[in-house]
Amino acid sequence: MPKKYFRKFLPSHETFKQSRWARWFGGWLHHPNLWHLNRHSVSGGVAVGLFTGLIPGPLQIIGAALLAVLFRVNLPVAAVTTLYTNPLTIVPLYALAYQLGVFVTGHNNGQSPVNLSLPEMTWINWPTVMLDWVVSLGKPLAAGLPLLALIFAIVGYFSVRMLWYAIVVWEWRKRASRRR
Repeated sequence: MPKKYFRKFLPSHETFKQSRWARWFGGWLHHPNLWHLNRHSVSGGVAVGLFTGLIPGPLQIIGAALLAVLFRVNLPVAAVTTLYTNPLTIVPLYALAYQLGVFVTGHNNGQSPVNLSLPEMTWINWPTVMLDWVVSLGKPLAAGLPLLALIFAIVGYFSVRMLWYAIVVWEWRKRASRRR
């Protein structure tokens, strides 16, 4: 089962409790669901990670950790799931969020259709160019990002739940056929 495979890569609950940096957070990080691999915790962790993955910059993993603690879902899964956004995927995802925002709000900032292509960037000026590009997209992007994040979270949550159920049923049937 995948649960057994992934378990060897995660720290045990006791190991984590004894680490010196975990003591700094007190009891906040000691809830068992933050570290256990079960259907509820993993699907919730995926949903949290997909939702916070669209937060700009390095705040994604911090946001995922905070929401994972708040909702008591798997923290490592939530943090790793945020990595679906990266320099290669962030522009198409933000463009999709912009189009979704235009569809939902019904306006395009009162402008002609926005050019979603990025201006030329270098390794030195890319943060400022990206920020200027995102700000130029305005209200449609502000409406589309949370909506897209919510859609990703819901689809991710139910996809993991269905996949988990399918794997469990497959394992049951495999075990039953071995017994015969």
